[in-house]
Amino acid sequence: MSQPTTRRSIYRIDRFNVPAKALAAFMERLHLTQRLLDKLPGCRQNLVLTQPDLAGEYNVMTVVEWSHESHFAAAKAVMQARYAQERFDPAAFMQQLGVQADLGTYRHV
Repeated sequence: MSQPTTRRSIYRIDRFNVPAKALAAFMERLHLTQRLLDKLPGCRQNLVLTQPDLAGEYNVMTVVEWSHESHFAAAKAVMQARYAQERFDPAAFMQQLGVQADLGTYRHV
């Protein structure tokens, strides 16, 4: 029997194409974010995966599973507040490094 939609996990899956020269700086920031998310309620799993590309770039993927939509929304608000406090602009950071991103939120069907 399937779970009601309100009880299903929600997934944030982000894919990044990272130039080799930017990998260290990008991964440093990514791991900081990962450590922060791990501490938040409802975070079931938080993976950072990488695949080297033969063209001198890396494919990096993050998969974060949240136990409920409300936990996901709260985590998003926490991160937005944190970025505002730090005056950190993720889009500008990625643009400066030459990182291309495909960001998405996924649910079971």
